Amino acid sequence: MKFLPTLGLAGCSLLLHACILAPGQHMKTGELNDKQSATGSRYQLIPITPKLIAMDRASAIAPGVDPGLTAYRPDSYRIGPGDSLYITVWEHPELTSPAGSQQQTAANGRLVRPDGTLFYPYVGLLNASGMTVEELRLAITDRLTRYIEKPQVDISIVSYASQRVTLGGAFVKTDPQNITVTPLTLAQAIGTAGVNAQLADLSDVVLRRDNHEYHIDLDALSRSPEGSKEIYLKGGDNVYLPYNDRHEAYVLGEVLRPQAISFKTSDLSLTQVLGRSGGLNQTSSSGKSVYVIRGVEDMEKKPASIYQLDNTSPSSFAVAAQFSVKPGDVVFVGPAGITRWNRFISQLLPLSGLISNAANAQYSLDRDRQL
Repeated sequence: MKFLPTLGLAGCSLLLHACILAPGQHMKTGELNDKQSATGSRYQLIPITPKLIAMDRASAIAPGVDPGLTAYRPDSYRIGPGDSLYITVWEHPELTSPAGSQQQTAANGRLVRPDGTLFYPYVGLLNASGMTVEELRLAITDRLTRYIEKPQVDISIVSYASQRVTLGGAFVKTDPQNITVTPLTLAQAIGTAGVNAQLADLSDVVLRRDNHEYHIDLDALSRSPEGSKEIYLKGGDNVYLPYNDRHEAYVLGEVLRPQAISFKTSDLSLTQVLGRSGGLNQTSSSGKSVYVIRGVEDMEKKPASIYQLDNTSPSSFAVAAQFSVKPGDVVFVGPAGITRWNRFISQLLPLSGLISNAANAQYSLDRDRQL
């Protein structure tokens, strides 16, 4: 039976393949602890417990806004270039509506020129830029008294164009918004522009003002007492709503839909992350093998953290619902022991078939020689 050495050699190859294929993709607590001690402080294994969550909440910094933003209160509206004014002089329609009373109000408007000046009959040029409506009304009244006895003057702004807030990023509409006599708040500007719910990241809205950037976590702020404070905008402000395409967590292993999950908010619970991935694969996952890996990109500077959730008890669902997954985290669900064995068998079968065919061929060849 000369085929036996061949079979023995194939068996050795089989055992080598078994060592490679049997475990599959999985992590063990013991292996993590051994690896940690071998590499010094490359990472640390941390059980996810109610005590850990309580400590994280106690050390968390409450969301807030720069005091300079909340302290700002807009003054009375200041007229500027591009604004259009409707000036009424009672009992003098030739001054109030030179284009004719049948025309729309805008047709009889007075435009503030790019240099900030305004022309009005019998008044001449006035430097209107920087004036409030009341200051301009008094100035025109004073000059008209030379020609009209006790003039009654009224001014309204029919078109605003001198002070604007620009918007960019993941808004539905990014048209500039004008500052008017009614103060404009950040919440109103965002509401008017509309948020792209699929692409926006509400955890880091950037407000640029006077060569300074203010970062605002709108999501966290809306859930804190600080959220009741209004943030007023002023002309020249720029509001940028970032996209969430680089603000992701990654779910791997034994879930129904492994994927990258984009964040619209500052964090998500572990339950939400697993839910968006379809939940654990009931036929292949191990309840104990749920890990959240954090800080891998900075391992050269500080140890990474690997958080482990024991998902075998009912209380684990409450713990997972309170544990926050951060952008950049990797959530890994390992396979159960039977899953690793089934994978080994499925990978072993094609190899065993080749060995069996080779053995049968050798046996047939030896028998032909004997005949």
